[in-house]
Amino acid sequence: MRTAKTSIPLPPPNSSWPVARGLIPAPGPRRVLAIATFVNMLGSGLFMASAVLFFTRSVGLPLTQVALGLGAAALVGTVAGIPTGHLADRRGPREIYLLTLVIRAVTTAALAFVHTFWLFVVLVCLTQLAHSAGGASRGPLVRGFGGTNPASYRAYLRSVANLAGCGGALAAGVAVQLDTRAAYLALIAGNAISFVACAAIITRLPSLPPIPAPQMTGRWIALRDKPYMAVTVLDAIMGIQGQVLVFALPVWIISQTNAPRWFVGMAVLVNTALVAALQVRASRGIDTSPAAGRAMRRSGLAFLIGMALIAATSNMPGWLAVTVMTLGVAAHTVGELWHAAGSLELQFRLAPAHAQGQYTGISGLGTGLGNVAAPSILGLLCIAWGAPGWLLMGGIFVAVGLAAPAVVRWSARTRPDPAEAV
Repeated sequence: MRTAKTSIPLPPPNSSWPVARGLIPAPGPRRVLAIATFVNMLGSGLFMASAVLFFTRSVGLPLTQVALGLGAAALVGTVAGIPTGHLADRRGPREIYLLTLVIRAVTTAALAFVHTFWLFVVLVCLTQLAHSAGGASRGPLVRGFGGTNPASYRAYLRSVANLAGCGGALAAGVAVQLDTRAAYLALIAGNAISFVACAAIITRLPSLPPIPAPQMTGRWIALRDKPYMAVTVLDAIMGIQGQVLVFALPVWIISQTNAPRWFVGMAVLVNTALVAALQVRASRGIDTSPAAGRAMRRSGLAFLIGMALIAATSNMPGWLAVTVMTLGVAAHTVGELWHAAGSLELQFRLAPAHAQGQYTGISGLGTGLGNVAAPSILGLLCIAWGAPGWLLMGGIFVAVGLAAPAVVRWSARTRPDPAEAV
């Protein structure tokens, strides 16, 4: 069966220093996709960090309505990935991804004209649908152009995305400080322009022809793949960790510790910097299913250590709380690095080449549901219950990590040709 592997040669001996050091990919599709990722996430970082403030302070919507609309959008977005991924598998991922970028540009720009709750809900739902669809259609592109070391390339793209998102968030901070409608509209415009620019960059990628599905293969094979669904459930539960530093920790710092408020931003900065600097290194050797399962197991232990350290800061003096929480954030970030590496490896390793988009959509569905549930779960355990809740949440992560290797082995045994999935 024809696979989706695209052989990317190693940089020539006379390549530039950034290429030789792995700071940027060699010229070709991988560099194009990396640049597109940076531009996309730079624009997203601009608006994501200030979206709630725009809708409440500039548009004038109550916070409860904004929360309701964003929650509805998150739920709606979870259903888009699977059918769009299947469409990308059958029609070509580049073309479908381009379409989602155009839709995101239009719907994002239209947010500038929001003045009622229902228009707000419609636009954020359409934007989230296109976002989820874009993720599913981008998966086959990453697989197709991943080269001879796809795990390393996926880790590199994640580092690029974190770096760009951080840069966008810092720029958004200027607009938040100005707190004027013109400043918020500039962020919306910048985000919409980033989608147009990303689409223009993606047009430079060669088109990937669809990979023929084997005979007697059903249309929705990912939904019937029970082992893969089990892996997705575990990954979704572990993915709740992504909300710990951006949701639970800020509330904990302000309401339960003597740490200064400025540490809220510092914690996110520490996390982002470590991910950008270490994701590629942390992903080395995580290029098989067993290795990915072991990485998930290690990540659960790291999350428990990080959350235990954070939980211990409630009655500490301010300077000591900052020190201990910094160690906790670092430990949590190590877990995040391992979880991301293992999760991405399984997402691609266990998916048949002809259905990568569909399987990426399944993974996106699990991630989306985890993100929807995360605020309620973390609010109950970490905020309402306090230190015992932090420890309980860490214990849940450990249990998921311990279960991961066995579930991964089960899923790997059911692959018709394990060597095909890269």
